[in-house]
Order: sequence, then structure tokens, then C-alpha cells
Amino acid sequence: MLVNLNTVLKKAQAEHYAVGLFNTIDTDMLEAAIAAAEGMRSPIIIGTAEVLLPYGELKLIAPSVIAAARRASVPVVVHYDHGLTFDRCIEALQLGFSSIMFDGSAGAANENMQNTRELVKIAHAMGASVEGEIGHVGDASATDSADQYTTPDEARRFIAETGVDALAVAIGTAHGAYKTKPKLDILRLQQIRSAVDTPLVLHGGSGLSDDDFRNTIREGIAKVNIFTDLCLAGSAAMQDGLARGLSYLDLRTAKVDAIRAAVRQKIALFGSAGQA
Repeated sequence: MLVNLNTVLKKAQAEHYAVGLFNTIDTDMLEAAIAAAEGMRSPIIIGTAEVLLPYGELKLIAPSVIAAARRASVPVVVHYDHGLTFDRCIEALQLGFSSIMFDGSAGAANENMQNTRELVKIAHAMGASVEGEIGHVGDASATDSADQYTTPDEARRFIAETGVDALAVAIGTAHGAYKTKPKLDILRLQQIRSAVDTPLVLHGGSGLSDDDFRNTIREGIAKVNIFTDLCLAGSAAMQDGLARGLSYLDLRTAKVDAIRAAVRQKIALFGSAGQA
């Protein structure tokens, strides 16, 4: 069942669990994620990001992802993650994505708000939802300072000015594989949650501890983004299969099984199992 973020995140926020966004760049990852969600009766968000398009072009993967969402027996959001350009976000909407994220967090704050506000108007007219970002979720290989973290006042103003359906906040996570253990600002998250009623999103989820997930979900995170952990699970399965001399098709099966297991683990951890 194809839905947008509002269908799954408002319930998650009210009932204190989170829904996972699992970026999928091919049908192997797509099959694994949908199967995991259906098996556990969990809502799920399937997506891709603008930086991943070289590995799975939007026009190529959109039809399969959207068709899989419509066929699914659980609610599935098809989300265009970290859209860095206005035109690509519009393209995703035109291709049938039920949700988009415009990420202008690295640029000027006023420009970020202006572009996000315009995309909200367009997306809502098409029945789609929009996620925005304020503050800056950086790269795990770099060091971000606390002055890039989201403040409660910034979050309140951004939501009021743009009308976004979900807000990604920067509280110490980063994209990619962490080089050192991240230190999350849970107090900052509590303050943001108290200041706004819009569902909050945690980016840079791969590599966090189980307690990190539990703590952030307890304090108001309703959506968690995962990609790197899926890649690591699939890569490990293929390396093991190659060492055992598996055929190409058996390698593919091993990869799908490993990614499905990784998605299942996150669904259980996020508390969304049985919520479909």
C-alpha cells in the first residue's frame, strides 16, 4: 500500500516507536526490505538519495519501487531522500514518489526555507509529503561541531515558515561509517521535541548502538534513516559466498537474505513490528 509520511509517522510519534527508512539502490535491496516489513507487519519507508543516483538512476528504479509499494500488504512510503536540487525533487514527485526530502541545510538558512516552502506547496498539491532539514548532519569521516546542531528556536521557525511534514535534526549523528563512537546530544533532542509537534527524523543511523536508537526514539524520533548497515550486510554475505565458491545466483540470494535480516533487526529495534 503506497502512502506518504503522514500516514505512518503521526502514529509512530503518538505511540513512541520509529519507522525505518531503508535506502535501496536496486531490486535486490528493495525485495529484501519489503519482505522484511511484510514478514514483521511493519510500516516501512523505502527510498533513494540524490547522492546514490549514480548507482541507481531515478527513472530506472522509480517504477519498480513504486510498483512494489502498491503491491505490498503493509504501508510503504516511497521517499526521495536528501534531494539537493529543486529540479530533482520535482522529478521524483512527477515519477510518483509519495514523499520527498529537500536538503538545503548546507546553504543559506533563508534559501533553505524558501525552497522547502515552495516544494511543500507543490508536493501537498500532489498528495505527497515533505521532510526538511535544519542544522547540519555531516559526514562520519569528518568532525562536526555543536554549533551545526539544530536548536529548538531554529526548528520552531523552520516548521512555521515551511509547513514540512517531518524535520531532520542534527544532534550528533553523521552519514556513512563512523570512525569514532558518536556522542548524541539527547538533551538537545528533548528540547526540540518540547518545542515542536512535527515528527522528527534521525539521519546517520547506521553504526549507532542499540541504546542510541532506543534513547532517541524514546525522546521523540519517529523516523530513522538506514543505508550503510544494509550495504555492509550485503557485502559481507557476498564476500563469504565468494569464499565458499557460490554461483552468481546463489550469491544474489545470500545478499538478499543478509539485507533482509538487517532490516528485520532494525524493525524490531525501532518498535514498529506489528504496527501495520
